[in-house]
Amino acid sequence: MKAAVFAGAGPSLALEEIPIPEPHGGEVLIKVAACGVCHTDLHVMKSEVAFPTPAVLGHEVSGVVERVGADVEHLAVGDRVVCSFIMPCGDCRHCVRGAEDLCERFFAYNRLRGTLYNGTTRLHRADGTPLAMYSMAGLAEYCVTPASSAFVVPDDVSLDAVAILGCSSFTALGAVNTAELRVGDRIAVVATGGVGTSIVQFAKAVGASQIIAIDIDDDKLHAVRALGATHTINSRTTDVSDAVRQITEGHGVDVAFEALGSPTTFATACDIVDDGGRVVVVGIAPAGSTGDVDLARLVRRKVQVRGSYGGKARRDMPALLRMVAGGTIAPQEAITRRYPLDQADDAYQALARGEIVGRAVIEMPS
Repeated sequence: MKAAVFAGAGPSLALEEIPIPEPHGGEVLIKVAACGVCHTDLHVMKSEVAFPTPAVLGHEVSGVVERVGADVEHLAVGDRVVCSFIMPCGDCRHCVRGAEDLCERFFAYNRLRGTLYNGTTRLHRADGTPLAMYSMAGLAEYCVTPASSAFVVPDDVSLDAVAILGCSSFTALGAVNTAELRVGDRIAVVATGGVGTSIVQFAKAVGASQIIAIDIDDDKLHAVRALGATHTINSRTTDVSDAVRQITEGHGVDVAFEALGSPTTFATACDIVDDGGRVVVVGIAPAGSTGDVDLARLVRRKVQVRGSYGGKARRDMPALLRMVAGGTIAPQEAITRRYPLDQADDAYQALARGEIVGRAVIEMPS
């Protein structure tokens, strides 16, 4: 099969021919239909997030089940599925209490070692060289994932439309749940990439009264208005704090979502939240990044800072699919570019240059 391999020597991908992997017990082999182009992969390519190499990245995957391993009962060959980037083991101390977004085995095995949960990767080059897997390693014609992270897609929903559910929408829904968003809340989304755009859609669905989108790109701000933003602010040309307070009658927002992962955007989110409000940090920052917080304000004005990483796969992915089937959210409206697998590197280079508005996907040969 063909796979886009990150060798680790520079921020680029190269197409290689490698053997089709085999699923182990509790896993499924998926013929990939589409894979989302995500900033988190780019962080790995730019060495901002440590990860073993050589590796196959790609963690927003939809496709068709090709083979099932032993002990898989809820999936069958031919099922159309979408995958969550967090692959819950189901039996660590966090998974058993329902906190799958903190799954210990996912972080210890996959994110630190690039393996699945028996400590080995399913991917190798033809000469036997192991290839680390970032989540299920979806930038390939086939991938293997624990069955706990694969969810059947309704018949009337297209596979290419739902690929981005597995990280972009999944992470956004997790952030909205972490924020405990309420009908009528005023919110701001700082940075309107794929995750920020999805947060806007969910905030609209929840019934937020004001949805303020903040970015430095007018094209992104124009696009996010069509998805539900009630106000937009270009932070390159406008004083964000003044603008937000003007919109909110001098108060600030109830919830500020930081969706980029930088000290600057974190500071902006903290600055524009109202007394008693919540700052939800969603963006993945380079390792070692820090943000300043006014501790006096944190205490006296009861401001809360909450981290949010992905969501709870077995609760949130079925909910996402129900919302797509019911028309509550439309992930296909956020997809603005489509690339074939042999142009995967072009897609990530365009992402690095800030040229992609919304989300891009890599589509595999049929």
